[in-house]
Amino acid sequence: MTIRKPGGSRFLYDSFDAAAARIEANERVAEERWAALDYRLGQIDAVLERLEKRIWLGVYGVAAFLLAQGAEAILQAAMR
Repeated sequence: MTIRKPGGSRFLYDSFDAAAARIEANERVAEERWAALDYRLGQIDAVLERLEKRIWLGVYGVAAFLLAQGAEAILQAAMR
């Protein structure tokens, strides 16, 4: 630490480490970006899960329709 003389500006005697301040600011920005990315990926994951449920619901609906058509064909053949 430097010894100050009475009077004058403190900026003449205290050093400011601009590189360290810039690095700290960049680290904070990077942390916020990672947090935002993590949040967004969570949202995308939730949307994909809902989409997957809808797709499976459609697949099961088509399978049920085909089974119902097959059962109806078998019943009509048995009635004749």
